[in-house]
Amino acid sequence: MFHNYSKALHLNFAVGVSSAVFAVFLFAGCEEEKPAPVVREVRSIKGEVEVLNSCSMKGAATKMRTFLRDNGFDVVHIENERLQNYDETVIVLRNPEWEGAQALAATLKTKNILVLLNKNATVDAVVHTGRDFQQIIEPDQREKK
Repeated sequence: MFHNYSKALHLNFAVGVSSAVFAVFLFAGCEEEKPAPVVREVRSIKGEVEVLNSCSMKGAATKMRTFLRDNGFDVVHIENERLQNYDETVIVLRNPEWEGAQALAATLKTKNILVLLNKNATVDAVVHTGRDFQQIIEPDQREKK
């Protein structure tokens, strides 16, 4: 009777030791995963810009947002405008003191700038994307045609 108990005890001990050895080998090569660092994108031009699709061309505001962000502007809002008949892109300055106004005009290669003061404005400028937006964001395409 004790002989069978002793064999069972040795068997349980052997299983326990082999499980522990297996666990050590299993986790020996593993390293603790570190969370990926949070990358914060810093815009080089201070101020906030809104982009409106004012030309009825699908995706114009989205493409203009990408272009402006790639050029250092903080585009905080895009949407389709009700009136969609702009042939040329227009910048409407809501904050005429905004130091990024000249950089925005130079980036968009436009002199179409209006100043509309608004005490309740939440952005420094609004870009009304016109039908010429493709030539602005992809100037190389215009030259190839």
